[in-house]
Amino acid sequence: MQAFLKGTSTSTKPQKDKATAGASGENRKQKPVPWVEKYRPKCVDEVAFQEEVVAVLKRSLEGADLPNLLFYGPPGTGKTSTILAASRELYGPELFRQRVLELNASDERGIQVVRNKIKTFAQLTVAGSRSDGKPCPPFKIIILDEADSMTNPAQAALRRTMEKESKTTRFCLICNYVSRIIEPLTSRCSKFRFKPLADEIQEKRVLEICEKEDVKYTKEGITALVKVSEGDLRKAITYLQSAARLTGGKEITEQVITEIAGVVSNEMIDSLIQACYSSSFEKLEVVVSNMINEGFAASQIINQLHDTVIEKEDLNDKQKSAVTEKLAEVDKCLMDGADEYLQMISLCSVIMQQVTQNN
Repeated sequence: MQAFLKGTSTSTKPQKDKATAGASGENRKQKPVPWVEKYRPKCVDEVAFQEEVVAVLKRSLEGADLPNLLFYGPPGTGKTSTILAASRELYGPELFRQRVLELNASDERGIQVVRNKIKTFAQLTVAGSRSDGKPCPPFKIIILDEADSMTNPAQAALRRTMEKESKTTRFCLICNYVSRIIEPLTSRCSKFRFKPLADEIQEKRVLEICEKEDVKYTKEGITALVKVSEGDLRKAITYLQSAARLTGGKEITEQVITEIAGVVSNEMIDSLIQACYSSSFEKLEVVVSNMINEGFAASQIINQLHDTVIEKEDLNDKQKSAVTEKLAEVDKCLMDGADEYLQMISLCSVIMQQVTQNN
């Protein structure tokens, strides 16, 4: 009797598990996804603005052959998205996880990892067949994201593996600064530079997302969003999602974007410049202390001041060079941990000094 009861209890358990699994599956579907991941390119054709890279990858995908790659450029320009999209097109959704090894800066990538994990994965041979019947290349892909943060010994250990396992494995190195990759590795790879995205391309992609997500916006708000992101599409999409959540269905205006991005408004920058032109140190001190007390980062103020000073027509080249040299000194001091208020006072005093010389 007990055996019979045990049998019935074990037979009903899987049904409960299936029910709970189905419920959890539904919950997973309902989970909100960040827009950056939601609108990440699914294929190479969807990659924006990088025509040369897309053209080369398309030909490589058609011939099912790929060289070792080195992608470099500013953040948010599509380096990781491009190689992931190309890998999905090569292998399909089923074989993607088996044949692509992605290591990021958050993973340990010292010399031991290169000798053990990467070398072992590279040595495995794979068959060239897919379940959907499409041709599949007989090699795997190892993606080393943020490769410029790898130590020199770890980079040096990659050299032999890249050559020895060229029949079974292709490497894709991704970095922001190509100068930090050792010369022997760069000579083994096809180098592709990813450019900062043009304003028109960013605006087009942002407007597409606004239509799909039913987000209300003003033309000035989108222009400000593109300007603030500085060619970084990932930053633009993140700011757009934050602005949409903040406004709660209302229009996204220029003021909303300025608040989210932590950018100093043009009015405040103008008031700071006017205080420098007033030749009154007391007035300058009040304006600087107000800006610091309101929580604006000194590094952000310096970046915007740089653009304003360069565009000033009433300053000659000698005066602009003196101010920009001081800007560089202040930026270095801030990175070393100096006091923001004192550095801003020091910078504005130099601007005031140069302006009074002009008068």
